[in-house]
Amino acid sequence: MPIVNGADPGALKQAAQRLAAGELVAFPTETVYGLGARADDDAAVARIFAAKGRPSDHPLIVHVPDVQAARAFAAEWPERAQRLCDAFWPGPLTVIVPRAPGRAGAAAGGQATIGLRCPAHPVAHALLVEAAALGVPGVAGPSANRFGRVSPTLAAHVAAEFDPGLWVVDGGACEVGIESAIVDCSRDRAVLLRPGTLTRERIEAALGGETLAARDRDAPRASGTLEAHYAPRAKVRLMDPPALRAALGVLGTTAPGATPPVAVYSRTVGPLPAGIPGRAMPADAAAAARALFSALRELDACGTPLIWIETPPADSAWDGVRDRLQRAAAAG
Repeated sequence: MPIVNGADPGALKQAAQRLAAGELVAFPTETVYGLGARADDDAAVARIFAAKGRPSDHPLIVHVPDVQAARAFAAEWPERAQRLCDAFWPGPLTVIVPRAPGRAGAAAGGQATIGLRCPAHPVAHALLVEAAALGVPGVAGPSANRFGRVSPTLAAHVAAEFDPGLWVVDGGACEVGIESAIVDCSRDRAVLLRPGTLTRERIEAALGGETLAARDRDAPRASGTLEAHYAPRAKVRLMDPPALRAALGVLGTTAPGATPPVAVYSRTVGPLPAGIPGRAMPADAAAAARALFSALRELDACGTPLIWIETPPADSAWDGVRDRLQRAAAAG
């Protein structure tokens, strides 16, 4: 599988040419690596769904280089969407708006709405600009992993997921580490469909003090919002610190060379019993988001059937991390 240097203008030009030809290209963003195809080519988008094993009615986010490119996909451009883009684009926020008829229907999962994002990663932006010069209006790009599994934050994570032949543009480690927040701007109120590292308070401030409504049954489908998602092979169990300490207290010693019965990811609980692998969860929410998916992949690689994870704090800065862990646990 070719991994190409995202800092190489020639490699980026070739990657853009592949996108323009309807091929798949994995690329870095500040959130996670995406598996990209030109959003205006339903056959190319179908290759994303096939490669990931993703249901074709589960919509994709379309990545664009700027607001002007985003508006080309929209039947209308709500003031709420503009306020959010002014505040957070380029950056880890997706806005959902009414979709222009005949535009990117497959990428939108057949819905009358579409999710749009302008990534802040310089390699992603350069690739989108190169592709736009070749007639690609936007790139559909869900996370570059098998459907429902742990998202990739390194090029090597992508290479481990897919068959040889996929081009992977290497832009280093993702700075944010979890997917973008998604705000539905297509109806008469703003609805937070998926939390990210942008806090609810910051989003509401950008909306002029409007309170974000809770997700409801009429909300459009959106990426990463299924109950079970972001899951390693091992079963994930979330525990508060007292429950985690109690559970660790009844574990015996793991014999050298034996598969550990559990791995642990915790902010406050330790030391661990002999032979039990663990990682320390950062105490800062942003750092925890940046490390989350790599930590899950490393612990899963131990071969343990269980990963016990300390439940993150309740404050809003941790909403994105907590959301990903709750969905990972639901898969078990």
